[in-house]
Amino acid sequence: MTTFEYDDDTAVARQQDGTYRGEVTDRWGAIGGTVNGGYLLGLCTRALQHTLDRPDPLVVSAYFLRPGRLGPAAVRTDVVRTGRRVSTAQARLVQGDKEVLRVLAGFGDLSTHQGRTRVDSKPPELPVPDDCVDVTGGRSLPGLSIVDRLECRARSVPGWVQGSPSGDMTAEFWMQFRDGREIDVLAVPSLVDCAAPVVLEDGAMGSSTIELTVHVRARPRPGWLACRVSTSNVMDGLHEEDFDMWDSDGTLVAQSRQLAMVF
Repeated sequence: MTTFEYDDDTAVARQQDGTYRGEVTDRWGAIGGTVNGGYLLGLCTRALQHTLDRPDPLVVSAYFLRPGRLGPAAVRTDVVRTGRRVSTAQARLVQGDKEVLRVLAGFGDLSTHQGRTRVDSKPPELPVPDDCVDVTGGRSLPGLSIVDRLECRARSVPGWVQGSPSGDMTAEFWMQFRDGREIDVLAVPSLVDCAAPVVLEDGAMGSSTIELTVHVRARPRPGWLACRVSTSNVMDGLHEEDFDMWDSDGTLVAQSRQLAMVF
């Protein structure tokens, strides 16, 4: 049976006291030498799914309190409300005696949702993935082990990778796991925080997420996901980042916004 890195690295085991135990691995290193926040969110999302016994995260809001570190982690969950269509719970990821991440999420079953629909947003008009280039030029980057887990392809290599930031804080690209794992609904909240921050194109060295909210709109179909990420305002060292994601059939899968600190 094939096993995939994301599943292994976000696996949690329920203990007798109701706490979930997991392990933060070194395969999701991000800019600045920290553990990627989206990956840490994946540990919490998996524990919340077990707690609520609902298949789909509908909305996930996460506050990043301090950097995560490699090694054991505990995820403590509490049910807030169990509803007919949406159930809500919170999770706290703790390492040692320090709370690293706090998450409030609503889960449901997207397959049962029906009603009025109007979608005005459009996916990016990208060449097919085979006609795009790896955004890192097909090479690993020191300290950024996350680029060995995820493949992102765009029309051209971004300016920041080449040492010449373009000043355009919008990026469009395809995304998939490098090991062949299909992106499912449980991975989506992680992946909106796994791409390089677009403030790199403004000359920033990186950014650190303070708060992230993800709205999951559909279960993604197999294949590459088309993504658009943008920042419009950098003010006093803080910036917002908006991320939209469509599946291989052009269905809107997720939207997110985060507030982050530039460094």
